[in-house]
Amino acid sequence: MTIEDIWPQYRSRLRAFLRSRVSNPEDAEDLLQEISIKVFTGLPALEDSAKLKPWLFQTAQRTIIDHYRKGARAKSVHPDDLWYTSDDPAVRQDLEHCVEPFIQSLPAETARMLTAIDLQGMSQQSYADQQGLPYSTLKSRLQKGRKELRKAFEDCCNFSLDARGSIAEYDQKSDTCKKC
Repeated sequence: MTIEDIWPQYRSRLRAFLRSRVSNPEDAEDLLQEISIKVFTGLPALEDSAKLKPWLFQTAQRTIIDHYRKGARAKSVHPDDLWYTSDDPAVRQDLEHCVEPFIQSLPAETARMLTAIDLQGMSQQSYADQQGLPYSTLKSRLQKGRKELRKAFEDCCNFSLDARGSIAEYDQKSDTCKKC
């Protein structure tokens, strides 16, 4: 078992694994190279070839952890490294004024629940106790209500999401949507 035998078989899987866990594609490629070195040096110590795949991905996971630890210890951070801070406050502000009207367009009980929990900050347990509901029932209703709220937004607008699932931009589907 040599690196030449196994690397072509696992390189693309490891690359996909890295890209799913590291935001910067260049960092993922650097980590892939680092993993290849670790595999080259550690492969002779691997006694059971049946454990190859778990060993490769465990090596990859540890390399990712080391990468983030190094980044956390870095004293200076370049703004380009903060890819997750690209939240556009204007988009958020534009949509914030739509939340309450969309909630009010839902059935009355759903609107009361979402207003109390999501807008006023009441704990789910407190709301469940106040309404005399089992906590698990409230959680199910809350999840359903949030899906209904999301549908109200999606019925009105098209959304573009970034890699983290945050709204990057949006546009109104038609001029007939005047709920907010």
